[in-house]
Amino acid sequence: MGYVKVNARVWCIESGIAREVTLLADTGAIYTVLPRSLLEELGVKPIGKRRFRLADGRVVEREIGLIGIEIGGQAVHTITVFGDEGIYLLGVVTLKELGLQVDPVSGELKPLELLLMVLVPEAYNLN
Repeated sequence: MGYVKVNARVWCIESGIAREVTLLADTGAIYTVLPRSLLEELGVKPIGKRRFRLADGRVVEREIGLIGIEIGGQAVHTITVFGDEGIYLLGVVTLKELGLQVDPVSGELKPLELLLMVLVPEAYNLN
């Protein structure tokens, strides 16, 4: 399978400033990663920091923030990582929040079968 690229609209939840971007769907990335300069241009403020392991084994700490994102008519608010210049990744958390998955056969995004409950209904009785 080749690379899966998708067009998306991302925006700052507070300011509403939006941009169209092309993202690489990366099923190995937990969160969506966008360049720090883009997030700052949109007005996205960091809400914390997280530690991440890179492909080369190094561990780095990066700031995270919240953005709005829309792909194929589906929109959510999601965590994004303040990344390096030129890095535009669509992570697994955002894919799942959008109800999408990467189809390895077609190399496109397709709807994800969304699960709502566990197999044992008694597990919900917390009293």
